[in-house]
Amino acid sequence: MATRAQFANLIRNKLRFDHWRPISSHASAIESKPNIGGRSLKSQILKPELPLTVTTLLQNWVNEGHKITVPHLRNISRQLEKSRRYKQVLEILTWRGTHIGLELSPIEHFNKMELTLKIHGLMEAEEYFAQLPNTSSQKAVCLPLLHAYVKERAVEKAEAFMVKLYSLGLLVEPHAYNEMMKLYVATSQYEKVVSVIQEMKQNKVSLNVLSYNLWLDSCGKLSSVASADKVFKEMANDKTVAVGWSTLATLANIYTKAGLDERATLALKNAEKKLSSARRRGHLFLMTIYVSLKNKEEVLRLWEASKVVPGRITCADYMCILLCLVKVGGLRQAERVFMEWESTRLSLKYDIRVSNVLLGAYARNGFMNKAESLHARTLEKGGCPNYKTWEILMEGWVKNHEMDKAIDAMKTGFALLKHSNWRPAPDIRPAPDVLLAIVEYFEKHRNLEEAISYIRLLHGFGLASLPLYKSLLRMHASAQRPAFDILQMMEKDEIEKDDETASLIQLS
Repeated sequence: MATRAQFANLIRNKLRFDHWRPISSHASAIESKPNIGGRSLKSQILKPELPLTVTTLLQNWVNEGHKITVPHLRNISRQLEKSRRYKQVLEILTWRGTHIGLELSPIEHFNKMELTLKIHGLMEAEEYFAQLPNTSSQKAVCLPLLHAYVKERAVEKAEAFMVKLYSLGLLVEPHAYNEMMKLYVATSQYEKVVSVIQEMKQNKVSLNVLSYNLWLDSCGKLSSVASADKVFKEMANDKTVAVGWSTLATLANIYTKAGLDERATLALKNAEKKLSSARRRGHLFLMTIYVSLKNKEEVLRLWEASKVVPGRITCADYMCILLCLVKVGGLRQAERVFMEWESTRLSLKYDIRVSNVLLGAYARNGFMNKAESLHARTLEKGGCPNYKTWEILMEGWVKNHEMDKAIDAMKTGFALLKHSNWRPAPDIRPAPDVLLAIVEYFEKHRNLEEAISYIRLLHGFGLASLPLYKSLLRMHASAQRPAFDILQMMEKDEIEKDDETASLIQLS
């Protein structure tokens, strides 16, 4: 994805900011000092709490006869950015755009578009684009606006915007086309990726490495090995691009999914030859593909090779190797790597996410004694269990039929979420059978009050389901208690009632 830094560099290569002109309410070419009469425009704007808007302060300064220069305003903007006062930075850029002599450069138009999107959203960003006076400024801001459409999955708007850019003659580089291909991949419209490539060729726009990689990836999504081979051959013959490890890794992934293990291994070996000697990311990515090939030996070999790369091995790196080893059945090797992390970690803070990987492996494999020992160990070393820690323990104890421990873990885990905006994503939520096992335990022991509290808790986090509500309705019917509150929760959760549910409602 064309990041802000990447695009900014494209523009900076063509610009120099040595030239500037002062502005005042009086026509003058004389530069004045930023401090006048003991006052400083910078100090006024940088106050933590402004009595006036930045726009008002700037205009007052000019009305009083003081001069303002572009370098001075840029310096103030940099200070505001460091304090994350983006709204004030946007005010300065907007004010400059209305004054002769302080016009924005292309890179500043780019910055203004990004800030407009960040603070005000798409509608104002679209209005800003429409008001731009020339194609140079429009070219500077088209990528962040297109990227915003991609982020919102707004296919129709993005396609219409591309038509407009073409009419303005701005589609001369691959970046906008790459954004469209990302959008089509994200919305599973892989066939349209090929159409974008054809359009690039028709408009004589050269493909870059990302263009080829997106094209190659779409071939994989369409399960077309033959097409992938054709794309790779075309890329290898294109003298304007270099085939790197990421391209070969993508090709290896396609072969792996097609069951062509030998070809996948060969592609991975070729990819390894192109890995950076200064960054570890490529090693870790190739390890994940070897996991798909169930090749534990290659995972371990690449991990050892990655240690030669200079720089600290991060907690995220250790999490990656632990996950890889767990997936290929290398629990013993994972334990050794974990001990290595504990002995070499530089941070005084114990990163519970690393131990959670091993904890999860123990729980899934039924080694709850090991899980409990590891949990105790992390506490001794200053680890602070998070929601995921307690979820892992809860699921392990449920499978081990230690329900009292599971219920305590459930309560502790959900209590951590009460004062947090974070919520379990759909793909990492507790297993439905685990949640159901707890309410069925309450039902078996006729503990209606605990069951009600439990379902209310799950309802609050969007985790309630029809089987859970059915168990609670059975308990209400057995106790001959009305279930009005339960029905209200089911309506809010948009739970569809079946025949059994309707019968239970009549009984309660």
